[in-house]
Amino acid sequence: MAVTSDIVATWRRPGAVMRRLLSVGRREDRALAILIAACLIIFVAQWPRLSREAFVAVEGGPPLEAVMAITFFSMMMVWPLMAYALAAVTHLVARLFGGRGTWYSARLALFWSLLATSPAWLFHGLVAGFIGPGVEQTVAGGLLLIAFLAIWGMSLREAEREPEAGA
Repeated sequence: MAVTSDIVATWRRPGAVMRRLLSVGRREDRALAILIAACLIIFVAQWPRLSREAFVAVEGGPPLEAVMAITFFSMMMVWPLMAYALAAVTHLVARLFGGRGTWYSARLALFWSLLATSPAWLFHGLVAGFIGPGVEQTVAGGLLLIAFLAIWGMSLREAEREPEAGA
């Protein structure tokens, strides 16, 4: 199934999509590609907000190119490292509550959830860029957070049902 079809399907049945992704077997290359794609889309989603901030900044503020470069570095270097750490912590917490998944399945659940919520990230970026700070941006951010946590929670629950495979 195409990634875009999987994203749409995840919004309806995240557990079923996670089950299918896990059935392929342990594919670290695929998990890393999913994470990098998610980080790249989330970076692109920041462009309208960054452009707005650079436009309304007072004279002497950092140029847009510098802010974009810093954001790119953060999204493509720092976020992936933090995502690996967060997936490890959530796997350990799930183990405390009887989770039987693997380190890989916990990583895949988080990485896929980031990619699956990319349409919401893009929407939030547009609201932040075109409308700016206010109630609308807060609502868009809240909806993004709820969607991400719901999809991640259901995906992680499915991932932690997997039998331990030694990873």
